[in-house]
Amino acid sequence: MKRLLIPLAAAGLSAAVLASPANAAPSWASEDLLTKPADAYGAAAFWLDSNGAALRKATQYNLDAKDVPKVVSSGSKGVPDGKPGMTGPTTTAKATTSKNVNLPKTIGKVFFLDKSGHYRWCSATSIQSRNRNLVATAGHCVFENGKDEVYRKWIFVPGYYQGKAPWGVYVGAYAFTAYDLDTYDDYDGDYAFVAVHNGFALTGSKEVVKSEFHAWAGDKWIKHEEIKKEEYDAGFEKYGPAGPYWSKDFDVTPEKVAHNYSGEKILTKVEVTESEYGKAPKDTASDVNGEQYEQAGPTPISQEEFKKLTAEKGDGKYLGKLTVTKDANGTETAWFETRFYVKQWVKAGKTVRYFRDHYFLGLAKDLGRLGDVVGGQGFAWNQPLGQQVTVFGYPSAPHPDGDRPYTGVTPKWCTGKTGTKSVQVNTFKVETHQVLKCSMTWGADGGPWLMKYNNSKRTGYVNGVTSVFADNDGNDRIDTISSAIFDGETADVYNKANFAETKKIVGPNGELLK
Repeated sequence: MKRLLIPLAAAGLSAAVLASPANAAPSWASEDLLTKPADAYGAAAFWLDSNGAALRKATQYNLDAKDVPKVVSSGSKGVPDGKPGMTGPTTTAKATTSKNVNLPKTIGKVFFLDKSGHYRWCSATSIQSRNRNLVATAGHCVFENGKDEVYRKWIFVPGYYQGKAPWGVYVGAYAFTAYDLDTYDDYDGDYAFVAVHNGFALTGSKEVVKSEFHAWAGDKWIKHEEIKKEEYDAGFEKYGPAGPYWSKDFDVTPEKVAHNYSGEKILTKVEVTESEYGKAPKDTASDVNGEQYEQAGPTPISQEEFKKLTAEKGDGKYLGKLTVTKDANGTETAWFETRFYVKQWVKAGKTVRYFRDHYFLGLAKDLGRLGDVVGGQGFAWNQPLGQQVTVFGYPSAPHPDGDRPYTGVTPKWCTGKTGTKSVQVNTFKVETHQVLKCSMTWGADGGPWLMKYNNSKRTGYVNGVTSVFADNDGNDRIDTISSAIFDGETADVYNKANFAETKKIVGPNGELLK
């Protein structure tokens, strides 16, 4: 990933856009996510395939390695580092009146694969920007451990509900955060602004002839229907080797047999996961199918191969085990893979299988820019503490005592005034956070803290995002959440993200754009 550290003067920003305070030292970090339409389409298709199965499989992200913290007064009043400022929201929602809190269309979930390949989510919101394409969330929901590389297959789904994307999927292109978070894991900068591509929705598929299939620039795939030899011969005779529906190279696969098969047979091996290998029986006299065959490794591999296989493991395409050794300073020095195999008998010959090919095109529809579809919340910085805020998020994790009042299926909210003093959070590198009494748990992290929330217009001003959850009275239940204080440095980061340009992913006919 390419990291850019750019002084404000080099960005060519107009003072009329956001007035950055003179005493702030503007610096930010930027990482590429999925800048190419083909990669963006692939990430969205990954999450939407099989009617959103991957979306439903995802679990809330939480920092399992850290204890549930407490918050303590830092003795600071959270003095702003410059003049206060605000940018106004935009909305596509009709004004309504309700005694309850009306949910804004802008909020939703971000989904990504973490470094272990787990499917994760956080909360987020669309935010106003020059190009109507920004998402605001917690920095640790974009950058691994709050720093270093960005997570894979990162998307935003506004209005997410039970595997559905009612207003489309928006794939992250560029991520912006505070330099100190990216470099030092400093949670005083635990926020991120992600520029996303145009949203799109998968609208189905259609079967076509081979010529149309090869001409299609979008998503496409081939399904193989197994047929009898007589059907294959008839089709091959009619169409020839270049026919539209018949594989030129038909599949040749050894036929599996039981270990006591009386004909000529060969003992082969089938790769499995380490867990499956450990459950398999060990050697017996009869060499039955499914017994342990071989553990190959650890075998030394390059760092590049290690990263490649790690990505494949996250996608379920690699079954082996990956390990790494480190020196006394924690620097990686060597990389290894181990593969596991069980026994399988096959016939001594090869069995020919015949297929009829079906060619399918994946169809998609461009939905436009995020802000044009769901609107965007305003943005505020250098505001005094003690503000009335409404906080939204998708909590899901249980409390420390095991009670789980939230499902993560629907968004929840808290309202109240933020702490009038900035606080420290032990076990995290935090010096100055704003706090709010709230019982939402992990999964709500990244959700917006909205000042001046207008319940009829469903808009407000993002003045924080949920960062840390705390049990402040020691009863093993989350009772406090905190956010970085949005100051002049936050405005600098937003300023940079505000100018990020993104793309359409699909054309008017559903074709994948370049």
